[in-house]
Amino acid sequence: MAPLPKPPKNQITSGKTDKLRFGRMAQYLIEHLPLGVVAFDVDLNIRDSNPSAERMLLSGNNLEEALGSISVPNGAGCWRERLETALAKNQPSVFENVSANCNGRSLVLHIICTPLRDELKGDLSGGLLLLEDVTAKVAMENDLATAERLAAVGKLAARVAHELNNPLDGILRYINLSLRLVEQENTENVSKYLQESRKGLMRMVQIISELLEFSRSTYSAFEEADINKIVEDAVKAMQTQADNAGVEVQRDYSKDMPNIRSGNLFQVFCNLIKNACDAMPGGGRLDIATRCDDHHVIMEFADTGTGLNPEVREKLFDAFFTTKPTGKGTGLGLAICKDIVERYGGQITADNRTQGGAIFHITIPLERTSRGQA
Repeated sequence: MAPLPKPPKNQITSGKTDKLRFGRMAQYLIEHLPLGVVAFDVDLNIRDSNPSAERMLLSGNNLEEALGSISVPNGAGCWRERLETALAKNQPSVFENVSANCNGRSLVLHIICTPLRDELKGDLSGGLLLLEDVTAKVAMENDLATAERLAAVGKLAARVAHELNNPLDGILRYINLSLRLVEQENTENVSKYLQESRKGLMRMVQIISELLEFSRSTYSAFEEADINKIVEDAVKAMQTQADNAGVEVQRDYSKDMPNIRSGNLFQVFCNLIKNACDAMPGGGRLDIATRCDDHHVIMEFADTGTGLNPEVREKLFDAFFTTKPTGKGTGLGLAICKDIVERYGGQITADNRTQGGAIFHITIPLERTSRGQA
């Protein structure tokens, strides 16, 4: 068997010790991997690396220096803090879609930091850093998302034309009737017809206003606020409507909830409270709860209304879908809520409660809150 080729000498750092060197067979395979691989000790000194890593990192003996061209995830802290925290966790830590500037090229990297421990003593001996160039993959995903959004815009445009056409037809009809009566010098019903025209115009104004909100590419970024406070502010804002509908609001807020850039979450909570009140015209109870698990902030809005049938659940978040009578709703409220929550990387879902009524779940990754960015 021919001897294995010697690994190239153009590694990120020289003077490597044998302690964290890759074995000869592993070294040969790792040298030819498309992934960047770096072995480092507990002081973040680089002990070995492969050519792929050298193409993504700066020259240097220390990993923090070598990562100097790569943005720190979420723009918080520094790489040394992130890596030391990753080693302390004793489990792989993932940094997704990190921006990098490598030799004048803008890249997007997927980075995994894995602690390494002494096989006999179990002591931490350093770590292994894997770097994957996902620039092309992210660009493709963005192109697909853009294409899907354009397709959705096309469908939305058709629905908009339909929704605006209905009140517009009524407005034209009532205006023509008014003109005919004026020509006949009969003004008895002119005021009535103009009032109906005004209703149609207000309906169009409502649709257009909600469409503008729905189509915004970004939402306002207000100061950070406690999630419980944002929910409570929404409850207070909708308290009069809840009282008028005979709806009792029960709160179950977990303590020490993280802060979040409130953006339009207040609007989401107001809309869910309003919908719950509409679902309980004869009165009922709305249970609102907040909590955190290991990865998400969770908010729940549960009512004692009639619940959701399968057809309604399937279309609930579609633009212009509504179960309310004509003129009572545009069908954009929940579509806007979904859009806002997804901009936080979160998800909103609806289901039926076992004891009757509907429950809406909102989950937002902890990393999008002050706790995840600390």
